[in-house]
Amino acid sequence: MKVPVAMIALFGFSAMVMAQEGPTSVQVQQIPIEQYSYSTHLDVAKVISQTEVADVCGVVPMRMTYEDSQGKQHILAYEVMGSGCSNG
Repeated sequence: MKVPVAMIALFGFSAMVMAQEGPTSVQVQQIPIEQYSYSTHLDVAKVISQTEVADVCGVVPMRMTYEDSQGKQHILAYEVMGSGCSNG
C-alpha cells in the first residue's frame, strides 16, 4: 500500500517541476521584417529560407530569411515578377 502512495506523490511532484519550467527556459526572438530598396546594403552570408514565386503574371511579394556575416538573422521583404507570364 505504501508503494502506490509513494508513486503518486513522485508523479505529482514531477508534473509540478515540469510545469514550472515552461516557456521561460526558451527565449523566442521576433525578427523585424526589413523592406528592400535599391539603397539597402545586403550582407547575405547564408540563405535560410525563401518564399516561392507565385505562378501569376505580375509583381508578387517575396520574403527571404538569411544570416549575415556576423551570424545575425534577418527577414527581407521584396518584390519580383511572378512566374506565370508567357512570352507569346
